[in-house]
Amino acid sequence: MTRSEKLLAAVLVVAGVSHFLNPEFFDPIVPPWAPGSARFATYASGVAEILVGLGIVVARTRRLALWSAAALFLAVYPANLYMAWDWRDRELSERLVAYGRLPLQIPLIWWAVALAKRTARPA
Repeated sequence: MTRSEKLLAAVLVVAGVSHFLNPEFFDPIVPPWAPGSARFATYASGVAEILVGLGIVVARTRRLALWSAAALFLAVYPANLYMAWDWRDRELSERLVAYGRLPLQIPLIWWAVALAKRTARPA
């Protein structure tokens, strides 16, 4: 397991755990058109991030988990778009957080895809 894979796994697990430690932050950024309650989406995305992060750690599931990480980063992008739109009238510091999340997803997707492409298929 490379250092980069370990780091990405840690980023995902920490992000996932944060959904359970501070769901009040994540609930309001769930787009209203998302199915189910905001709390369900918060917890579901937290579980997904934790499972994908742990999947990266396991050699047998690493490649699939890395592709899953890219898909997950893409799947949560609508929440980041909604957050940026919804926070457009907030204080500058809050708007910068919301707007900063948008371009951050692009290198995260690229990182996961690059690692997945370099990872050997399981035997």
